[in-house]
Amino acid sequence: MTNHLGDIQNAKAIIIFGANPAVNHPVGFQHFLKAKERNNAKIIVVDPRFTRTAAKADHYVRIRPGTDIPFMYGMLHLIFKHGWQDENFIKDRVYGMDDVMQEAKKWTPEKVEEVTGVPASQLIQVTRLYASSRPGTLIWAMGLTQHSIGSSNTRMAPILQLALGNMGEEGGGCNILRGHDNVQGATDMCCLSHTLPGYYGLSDGAWKYFAKQWGVDYEWLKGRFKDKKWMNAKGFTLARWYAGVLAGKPGEDNIHNAGTNIKALVVMGNGITSIAQQAKVKEALDNLELIVLADPFVNEAAVLTDKKDNIFLLPAATQFETSGSVTATNRSAQWRSKVVDPLYESKPDQEIMFELAKRLGFYDELTRGMLMGIDEETAQPKQVKKSFKWPEDATDEIARIIKTIGLTGWTAERLKKHQENWHMFDQVSLRGYGPMKGEYYGLPWPCWTETHSGSPVLYDIHRPVKEGGMGFRNRFGLEHDGVNLLAGPHSAPVGSKVDGGYPEITAENIEKVLGITLTPEEKKKIGKNWKVDASGIIAKKCMEAGIAPYGNAKARAKVWNFPDPIPLHREPLHSPRPDLVKKYHTYPDKPNHYRVDTKYASIQDAKDWSKEFPINLVTGRLVNMNGAGAETRSSKYLAKLSPEMYADINPDLAARHGIRDGEMMWVHSPEGAKIKVKAHYTYSVSPDRIFLPMHFAGHFQGEDLSAKYPEGTRPYAVGESANTVTNYGYDIVTQIPETKGGLCRIEKA
Repeated sequence: MTNHLGDIQNAKAIIIFGANPAVNHPVGFQHFLKAKERNNAKIIVVDPRFTRTAAKADHYVRIRPGTDIPFMYGMLHLIFKHGWQDENFIKDRVYGMDDVMQEAKKWTPEKVEEVTGVPASQLIQVTRLYASSRPGTLIWAMGLTQHSIGSSNTRMAPILQLALGNMGEEGGGCNILRGHDNVQGATDMCCLSHTLPGYYGLSDGAWKYFAKQWGVDYEWLKGRFKDKKWMNAKGFTLARWYAGVLAGKPGEDNIHNAGTNIKALVVMGNGITSIAQQAKVKEALDNLELIVLADPFVNEAAVLTDKKDNIFLLPAATQFETSGSVTATNRSAQWRSKVVDPLYESKPDQEIMFELAKRLGFYDELTRGMLMGIDEETAQPKQVKKSFKWPEDATDEIARIIKTIGLTGWTAERLKKHQENWHMFDQVSLRGYGPMKGEYYGLPWPCWTETHSGSPVLYDIHRPVKEGGMGFRNRFGLEHDGVNLLAGPHSAPVGSKVDGGYPEITAENIEKVLGITLTPEEKKKIGKNWKVDASGIIAKKCMEAGIAPYGNAKARAKVWNFPDPIPLHREPLHSPRPDLVKKYHTYPDKPNHYRVDTKYASIQDAKDWSKEFPINLVTGRLVNMNGAGAETRSSKYLAKLSPEMYADINPDLAARHGIRDGEMMWVHSPEGAKIKVKAHYTYSVSPDRIFLPMHFAGHFQGEDLSAKYPEGTRPYAVGESANTVTNYGYDIVTQIPETKGGLCRIEKA
């Protein structure tokens, strides 16, 4: 999220792709409505389904699932045709827009209508409105990401904003709405399989940096892996862990995992029913040797599986029984204080992990980082404590180590002070006043130093670096194809010593770029570059010079190391338009994609899926539910609002299949799975698609699993999981599942 929720009130236009904030973010949605009050902001909703957010919009655009790229190219076609783009912004701050312009020429309004189903006249109307109402903010959520081309979708949206000069502006930017209070924090801290904390990657240099900061021997760390090469290799993803269990069985995808399958699964705080391919998930659960589920409520993996032994349910404490920081969708941290001690036998997550580490023999190494500090004389890490205090010392450890996204200023002391004085911050700008003057609420990262203000709006050159200003990060070299990748003149933050672009700051170039001379003592202490400078000298000198440590470059509209250097439309793997599959084909099958050979073309080309499965399948959330629903369905008050699983279905579609309102119906997937749900008549979905809420579990392919819940733990509401029938398909870069662009077949039960 480049900006923040309060900043949406500064927008004059809001365009929303694949998000439903009125339901998924009902508190945050107040800022959208206040933008209408303050600025007469126009809201445009682009979604396959008429949602509660669409009900508040000025324009609702019904789009065919999986065709967001053609729609945005259609907008760009009109923007470039009529000269609505920000020429100076593109010239000085964007690389590769020429290639985007060439592709946009192909996407006339008539062609967009053919592919997306959006009338050409409506495309013209909303594009003219959005382009003429600046600043405009662009919102998205999982409706844009959960596709086999999700990574291209999430590049296309910023390109649209770059073309209009809406990036780095209050009321502008790309604002991605994360679904839970610490999704951003979990991502930042490496709840992924291809990075170390802070997105440091898996290179030897990154591992050695962390070994040093953690106070552990690098050779010991290396010895934790079967072979050195696995230390630098991506792991399995949450989306496809099941493939690591099932590999070798007939029809299953091959894996690359040091010659062994996954044998044990430990789940902490993740509803297993939120994962696509539930039939495969169940089969994988049944074939594991060990399952450990740590959750305040019964994780329904224990109910889904037929496995009878070596399943352990560990009662984990809730957020009210713990303390520490969470990171919001806008990169702000918020300290959370413990309300009560953990009840009964429940333990906080860290205690469960500590006990596991003790039994596996590396507790001391796991916790030693919290005992470390920086020696003032040498600027090297050393042990400064004999014991740690949780979570304060863990928070300070993160602040000490993570430079890449600028968490140096996130000390426990500062975060607690923000919590205690939350009323001293402006809701719209996040600026503090009184004792909190000079800081933004939650110190949104990057927060470069322990006195830095935080950065509420990324890439904003209209304010000094010490007050949150910055250009685009210099991450991919200084030139490409003979073109300078650094920002042009007059595009540096206010007060910068450099008028224009500059590279990321290193020990080698700091004196030249900043025009300073380091003392011999500083040269001895300084780290190799800003990402590993434990001394803090680079960040400190940069603040004095008005320089962002990560450089000032052009944003990349063209990403030469991606499968598609510029975003291209590719039909979903299971497309309802076989005529378009030939023209907008998917990718070749990808070997060793996060350790799993992953199918693309072989799935799409296997048959005309639309003949047997002609209906688009759309999934999403309900306002009274949350995630996989184990917690909310256990509340009798929330469960009463949605007591059973259902499908939203257009009456015309239902009539063609002889299904009455309130009757049971079967939904079949191309993978052979099926679910039995109640039909709910509504015109919010068109006659070529149905909608399924994703919060239910406790039934599986028509079977009620209620008897498998431990006594007294069955939720008030149970039902089929929508993810039993979501289709096979995974993003080509991130491997996020294609749950928003699949097909299904329905019949009366």
